Amino acid sequence: MNPYNLAFPVNPATHVSAGGVEDIVAAVQQARRQGRRVSVMATGHGLNAPIEDGVLITTERMREVTIDPAARTATLAAGVRWAQVIEAAAPYGLAPVNGSSARVGAVGYTLGGGSGPLSRAYGFAADHVRRVRLVDGTGQVREVDADSDPELFWAVRGGKGNFGVVTEMEIGLMPVATLYGGSVYYPGEAARDVLHAFGEWSADLPDRVATTSVAVLRLPPLPELPEVLRGQLVVQLRYAHLDGVEAGEKVLAGMRSVAGPLLDTVQELPYTSVDSIHQDPPEPMPFWDGGAGLAGFPAEAADALLDLVGPGQDVPIPLVEVRLQGGAMARPPVVPNAVTGRDAAYALSAVGLMAGDAARVVPALIAEIVAAVGPWRSASDLFNMIGPVGPERVAALWTEADRARLLAVKQRVDPAGMFGGAHTIGRTS
Repeated sequence: MNPYNLAFPVNPATHVSAGGVEDIVAAVQQARRQGRRVSVMATGHGLNAPIEDGVLITTERMREVTIDPAARTATLAAGVRWAQVIEAAAPYGLAPVNGSSARVGAVGYTLGGGSGPLSRAYGFAADHVRRVRLVDGTGQVREVDADSDPELFWAVRGGKGNFGVVTEMEIGLMPVATLYGGSVYYPGEAARDVLHAFGEWSADLPDRVATTSVAVLRLPPLPELPEVLRGQLVVQLRYAHLDGVEAGEKVLAGMRSVAGPLLDTVQELPYTSVDSIHQDPPEPMPFWDGGAGLAGFPAEAADALLDLVGPGQDVPIPLVEVRLQGGAMARPPVVPNAVTGRDAAYALSAVGLMAGDAARVVPALIAEIVAAVGPWRSASDLFNMIGPVGPERVAALWTEADRARLLAVKQRVDPAGMFGGAHTIGRTS
């Protein structure tokens, strides 16, 4: 029952370790009778508030994955991590639109939209959902797709866990076996040059640059890190191109020449090595995160961030990333959904460690970082990246019309308001 994010206590009144749909139905029906809220956790990467009282359903035992190579689809049970899907799809030259860490649960990531290493080429993960099975707030099992319940299908793809417990999901797979990807690490003193250059270079990249971002990292002095990076402030340029080494090198050349790198790991990779691009920490930790969508990333926006987290600043913020969005993410999906943030050209994400004395200051620091890019904000943010926020910020993700549409669906399938946790749609306090 231990989550990846250790910052929030997990003390439910009842814990159900679900092994199948029947366990989830029984847990939801019990919660309904008792008037309790329901929380759902696969890996706990997205935990953004304490779980106290209520019913907690953990799905880590539900790990079935089935690949249909002819249809290019994968069917996933509720507790599946992306690593399982990647490994199962790879023999067929296929890949999912997974997150930057393959250790993240596939279902929760996708329900919030899902922006990852293939998204500029193929869109949000939610855009490729074909079908979901969920247990709603009455304990009813629903098979949901574009034909059986188009409104619920629209809402659940982007509205996160507000409409029930998803027990199974069918997704489309992409024809990707390899990519040209990795990271270029620059010394911290080059941060301003690198971030300025990134804003100019990334402004008109083709969709086949499936992902790229720039991150200011404060790395711990761990022996498993390359010696040149240990205990250092560095800038990491993350990059993945889908058209092979020659095309990928040609595009990347403009950034490689900005400053002398400490380390360059960009190479041709099998898709099964996609985690090596972002190098997200594998071990659980206590953290507070936050983010915002950006309409652009000019030099002034880079300077505003570096004034807070750049060289010379002593802050317990190990990561601030600006990730290029756009491409296929900016285009409407074949089957419309409730995913937010399509208008964002970039996505800002900041993470602070909630350990020791730092825990008292990190939430305010994250809020200050998000506020610093206020002049460059897009109209909407990415649901998965907003972190622990209040109901007003959640409500502001959608237009008034879409918010009303979501609330109508929620009232129909979750009339008691059991689902959604801190990110409940329609919550006012």
